[in-house]
Amino acid sequence: MSAPQTSPDIPLSIRSANSASERRITPAWTIAHLKTRLEPITGIPASAQTLTLRVGSKQAVPVQAADEESAQLHSFDLQAYAELFVADCRPPGSRTNYTDVSKVEKYTMPAQEYETLPNSVLAWKKNQKLGRFDPNAPNVEQQKINALEREIAERGITLNARARLLPANDARLGTVSYIGPIPQISGSLGAWVGITLDEPSGKNDGSIPPKGKEGEDGFVEGARYFQCLPKCGVFVRPERVEIGDFPAADDFGEEMEEM
Repeated sequence: MSAPQTSPDIPLSIRSANSASERRITPAWTIAHLKTRLEPITGIPASAQTLTLRVGSKQAVPVQAADEESAQLHSFDLQAYAELFVADCRPPGSRTNYTDVSKVEKYTMPAQEYETLPNSVLAWKKNQKLGRFDPNAPNVEQQKINALEREIAERGITLNARARLLPANDARLGTVSYIGPIPQISGSLGAWVGITLDEPSGKNDGSIPPKGKEGEDGFVEGARYFQCLPKCGVFVRPERVEIGDFPAADDFGEEMEEM
């Protein structure tokens, strides 16, 4: 007498709000047994699970029965790699949030202790003399100065070159009249670009006025960096300068007269 035949297990894609995995399901299982097996996978108690089955592009159907303790899964259209979605029917406040790690207690090693570890990334950097441990590496201030010098070279900024100010909604035109540091501007490491504007829409005449009263603390001497008419001078960082064959403002007028 041959043994009774049993349906082979079917691989299903099990999904929930916080998990996704592939599991093999036995069609002879009851719905209640399936929910018990899904609880450790999804973290949703069997009593709070609502199951829906989607096969391909077909409409999802609920996996439920009046008596889930006896209703078996083979009565549903189980197909390989169909999607079984497990929803949590508990109120949101009663659900366990497995994705919010902000409330998980974590160990934070004190910085002083980390610095003494012999096999840390920090220790390796020290041994290899990398980053801030490189005695020949430029400091932060020098890095900023170097970056501004590279910007000047990459943009082709040279004395007497025609320039347009950026961004595009500024677009004032002028001529490069100074390239270099301006110590009178507080906290201004590195190079600035002095522009003689075609029209009096600037802030100075190519000079920086003194600050404070002479002889008092905080007094800063003024200095002249180039000569131009009042309100025709401006100092900007290199990233605000576009070099090109820009005609002077007067040239626009001449062109209009010739038209």
